[in-house]
Amino acid sequence: MSIHISCCSSTFVATTSILSQLNKFLCVAALVIALTSCKKEAASNKVRVGYIGLTCEAPIFTAVEKGFFKEEGLEVSLVKCEWANYKDVLALGGFDITHHLVMYFLKPIEQGLDVKFTGGIHRGCLRVQAGANSSISKIQDLRGKRIGVPGMGTPPFIFANRVLGANGIDPGKEITWRVFPAGELGLALDKGEVDAVADSEPIGSLLLAQGKVKNVADQAKDAPYKDEYCCAVIVSGKFLAANPKAAAAATRALLKAAKWVEANPAAAARLSVEKKYLASNPELNTVAISHLRYVPSVSGADEAVKSAAAEMKTAGMLSPSTNVADLAKRAFAHLDGVSDEWLNQLEVERVAGGQVPPDQDIRLFAELILSDTEESCCKARKSLAKAK
Repeated sequence: MSIHISCCSSTFVATTSILSQLNKFLCVAALVIALTSCKKEAASNKVRVGYIGLTCEAPIFTAVEKGFFKEEGLEVSLVKCEWANYKDVLALGGFDITHHLVMYFLKPIEQGLDVKFTGGIHRGCLRVQAGANSSISKIQDLRGKRIGVPGMGTPPFIFANRVLGANGIDPGKEITWRVFPAGELGLALDKGEVDAVADSEPIGSLLLAQGKVKNVADQAKDAPYKDEYCCAVIVSGKFLAANPKAAAAATRALLKAAKWVEANPAAAARLSVEKKYLASNPELNTVAISHLRYVPSVSGADEAVKSAAAEMKTAGMLSPSTNVADLAKRAFAHLDGVSDEWLNQLEVERVAGGQVPPDQDIRLFAELILSDTEESCCKARKSLAKAK
C-alpha cells in the first residue's frame, strides 16, 4: 500500500511539475504570438508608393501633401523610380502601390507580373490625327499610310494600334510607322513626311488650335474609348495578399486625391512643382493636368482593363493564345471599402484659386510645354513592343 501511495505521490508531483512547465510554455507562446501579431499589425499600416516624377502623377503628390494617406491610418513613404526600371522595381517588391497606364502593364501581366489594378484615376489624352486638308477622314482611310508617333511602344503608338486593329487594319503590315520627337509631329505633317500622327495632350489640342489637323480617333470623345481609364491604381500582388486592408486604404487615398485634382487642377499643379516632385513650372503643369479628366472610378477601371486587353490582342500586342476574360480577371482586384458608391458620396474641397482661369490660352502654354523637358505619363518612353 505504501508503495502504491508512494508511486501515486511521485506521479502527482511529476504531473504537477509537467503541468507547471506546460503552463509556463503556453504563457510564453501566447506572449510571442501576441507580440508577433502586434508587429504584423503595426507593419500593415506602412505603404511605399512608387513614382517617376510625371505631371499626371499629381494624385500621388496630393495624397501625400493633403494627408489623405494619413487619414486612412497609413504611414506613407515615396520611392523614386526611373522609366527604365519602373516595372522591375514593382515586380521585385521595391514599392507597394502606384498609379500608371493600363495599356503599359497589360503585357507584363500577361507574362506573369503579379500586380492588380484596383481603381481608375483619369481618362484618356490620346488621339490619331490627319492633316486638316487631307482626304483621310476615318480610320479605314489609314490603311497603307504613314503614321508619325513619338516612339514605338509609347501610349500614342499603343492607342493607334488598338484603333487600327479594331477596324480590321494590321498595324504591323499595313502601316508604316515613323518616329519623331513629340514636338515635331505637326512639322512632319506639314512637310508631307507622314499622312497622320498619333499624339497626346497637349500636342493634340495645339495642332487643332493651329488648324493643322482634324481628329480621326479621339480617346476622350469616341466610343468605346471616351469612358475608358488610361491610368489606374496598381498594387503589388504580394503586398495585397499580405495587407489587404492597407491596399484598400492606399487605393482610397489615391482615388480621393484624383477627385481633389479634378476639382483643383491649378492648385494640384502648383503643389507638384512647389514641393519639388517634378522640375516644371506651375503654368505648364496646370495646362497638362487640366486636359486630363480625373474622375476616379472602380467599375470604369475594370471595364478599361477588359476593353484594352481585347483590342491589344486584336492588334497583335498580346499573345494570340491569351484568354482576354481570364487576363482581365487576373489583372483586377475589387477591394473592401473601395467602390463607386463610396466615390459618389465622397466630397472634396474646392480651394480658392485652385481652378484653371477660363481665359487661359491653350496655344500659348502648349507651345511652352513642347519645349519643356519633363515627361508625362502620356509620353512614356519605354517600349511595350520589346516585351512581345
